[in-house]
Amino acid sequence: MKKRNLILSALVLAGSLFINQPAADCMALSLEDAVTMALKNNPDVLITRLGEDTAKAGLRQARGSNSLTWKASSSLGRSDSGSTGWANSNSNKISASLPLYSGGINQNNIKSQELAVDVARLKTQRKWETTQLAVIQAYYNVLEAQKKMAVYQDTVDKYQQHLLNVEQLYGAGSKARIDVLRSQVELSNARQELIKGKNSYDNKLSTLRNLMYIEAQTPLELTDDFQYMPFEGSVHDCLDFALQNRRELLIDSYQVQQKELAVKSAKAGYLPTVDLSLGAGWSKQMLPDGDNHEYSAAIGISWNIFDSGVTAGKIDAAAAELLTAQATLAKDKNDIDLAVRTDYNSMREAEERFNSTQDAVRQAQEDFFIAQEKYRAGEGIMLDIIDAQEALSTARQNYISAQYDYARYRAAVESDMGSTAAALDGEEKG
Repeated sequence: MKKRNLILSALVLAGSLFINQPAADCMALSLEDAVTMALKNNPDVLITRLGEDTAKAGLRQARGSNSLTWKASSSLGRSDSGSTGWANSNSNKISASLPLYSGGINQNNIKSQELAVDVARLKTQRKWETTQLAVIQAYYNVLEAQKKMAVYQDTVDKYQQHLLNVEQLYGAGSKARIDVLRSQVELSNARQELIKGKNSYDNKLSTLRNLMYIEAQTPLELTDDFQYMPFEGSVHDCLDFALQNRRELLIDSYQVQQKELAVKSAKAGYLPTVDLSLGAGWSKQMLPDGDNHEYSAAIGISWNIFDSGVTAGKIDAAAAELLTAQATLAKDKNDIDLAVRTDYNSMREAEERFNSTQDAVRQAQEDFFIAQEKYRAGEGIMLDIIDAQEALSTARQNYISAQYDYARYRAAVESDMGSTAAALDGEEKG
C-alpha cells in the first residue's frame, strides 16, 4: 500500500512539474506579436489583399477603353504572276480610334471600377479585423485552458493527499473501508478531468499556431494575460458607431452604387455610339512618300435600332441585381445590429459573473478547509469533503471562465463596431 502511494505521489508531482515547467526554449509570444504574425503569415489575408491588385487592374482596363487606341499592321508577300515572274508586295497601315460618345457606358464602367477598388480595400481591412479577432480569442482560449488545467491538477493533488490521509485513518481503524474506496474513485475522476483539460489545452494551442501559420510543434509561452478594463459606452453608442464604421456596410453601399451604374449602362443600349477613327497607309515600300500613301479620317455612328429585347433584358437583370444589393445592405444592417446587441449583452453578463465569482472562490476555499479539518477531527463525513472540493473547483473554473469570456466578448464587440478602423487606416498609410 505504501509503495503504491509513493508511486502515485511521484506521478502527481511529475505532472505538476510538467505543467509548471519553465519555458526557456519556448517562443515568447505577446498578444500583439500573435496578431502581427497572423496578419503577416496567414494566406487568407494575402488572398484578400491580392483582390486589390485585381480591382486596380480592372480600373486600368476601364480607363483604357475610353482612351485613344493605336494599331499598326504590316504585311510582306511574294507571288508568281506567270509571264512577268515573281513579284514582291508590301502593305503598311497605322490607325487610331477614340470613342467620342458611348451613351455613358465607358464613364459608368470607370466609376464602377473605382468603386471596386474601394470595395477591395475595405474587404482587406475587414479581413484584418476578423483575423485579429480570431487571434485574440484563440490567445485567450489558450490562457483559459492553461489556467483550468492548473485547477484540474490542483484537484488531483488535493484528492491524492486526501486519499493518503484516509488510508492512514483507515489503517488506524478510525475510518471505514468505504471512505478509502470513495476517495480512490474521486481521485480517478479528477485525473480524467485533468486528461481532458490537457487535451483541450493542446487543441487550443494548435488553433493559435494555425492562425499564425507557424510550425505545429513550436512551443509557445504566452506573455500577456487577462487585465480587466471597464468598457465605456452603452449598447446604443456601439450600434451608432457600427453603422458608421463597419466595413461590410460601406462595401454594401458601394456595391449599391455599382448596381445603379450598371442599370444606367444597360439603358445606354438604347443610345447611339460615336467613334473617331484616323488612319494612314502605304504599300510597295517600307516608308511612305509623297506619291505612295493614303490618309483617312472618319466619324462613325452606330445605333442599335432593334435587338429583339436584348437591351430590355439587360435592364431588367441589372434592376434585379440593384434590388438584391439594396436588400443585402438592409440585411447586413440587421445582422450587425443583432451581433452588436448579443455580444454586448454577453460581455456585460461575463462582467457581472467576473465580479461575483471572486467572493465565491474565497468562500469555497474556506468551506473546503473547514470540511477537511472536520473530517480529520472525526466530526465530518466523506461527502462533505467531496462536496466542498467540487464547489471549490467549480468556483475557480467559473472565475476563470468569466475573466476570459469578458475578454473575448469585449474583443467581439469592438470588432462588431469596426472600432479598429482608425488603426487599420493608419497601418495602410504607413
